Amino acid sequence: MKNNSKLLWVAVGLIVLLIIAIIFSVFQLTSLKGEVESVKAEKEQLQLTNDQLQLANEYEAINSQFAQYENQATQFAGDTILAKYTAAKNKVEQLLKELNSEKVKSQKRINELQNEIATLRGLLKHYIAQVDSLGKENAGLRAENEVIKNENRNLSNQVMEVERRNETLNERMTLAEKLNVTGVSLTALQKNGKPEKKITKAKQLLVSFTIPQNNSTPVGNKTIYLRIINPEGSLLGNAGNFTFEGGSVPYTAKKTIEYSGDEISGITIYWDVNTTLNPGDYTVELFADNYRLASKHFTMTK
Repeated sequence: MKNNSKLLWVAVGLIVLLIIAIIFSVFQLTSLKGEVESVKAEKEQLQLTNDQLQLANEYEAINSQFAQYENQATQFAGDTILAKYTAAKNKVEQLLKELNSEKVKSQKRINELQNEIATLRGLLKHYIAQVDSLGKENAGLRAENEVIKNENRNLSNQVMEVERRNETLNERMTLAEKLNVTGVSLTALQKNGKPEKKITKAKQLLVSFTIPQNNSTPVGNKTIYLRIINPEGSLLGNAGNFTFEGGSVPYTAKKTIEYSGDEISGITIYWDVNTTLNPGDYTVELFADNYRLASKHFTMTK
């Protein structure tokens, strides 16, 4: 009986110890489970924070890329894509601000941020496509404008060439209308009208020439002005002045003829010597209709 009582107390003691061990084990398991849950929660928060940081960096990259095209925004005035981008951008910034102020991150809020950034990414892609399309269109317009400019330059060159040809033609026509003279000669004469070899004894100077046929020259009265320049460079005589190239030019003598377009030969103009002439080179000039018809040099001996 006594042994049975001892065995009973031993059994009770073992049961108590077992219960204590079980309670301790349960406590240990509960504590460990709590620690695991805490680590898991902390890990999740770290992951959410990391996701938030990555999304924030992606947003900055998208916004920076968009800023490169902002100077072209005026070309899309009224385009709803800009309004949509601005609205999405404001929402992303608001979400980032709220997430930064929250101690505990929410997967739902991270997902919202991710979705809004995906929207921004799509809008940016569409916007860049529009800009590229406009750039290609503008490049095409620039190329077309360059072609038009080249055509205009070519046309201007052609017009200038035609004008130059017309000017040349007008000059030729004007020159064709000019009265021509040939066979210009200068002869010293004695008092009786016979040739004088010595210029120092000359009483008259005779200038003779021929006007050839020219159907382009207008017909009518033609006044021919004669200028004789002595070796000293002075004009002989002073019969008056005529207009030439906008100026007033003195002349030695003049003669008016009737020109019908046919050749007139043996035209003569006389000048009475009123001073002693020196030997040397004399210049004979003939003018008519605001043209210099001839300029010829003659050497006269004493």
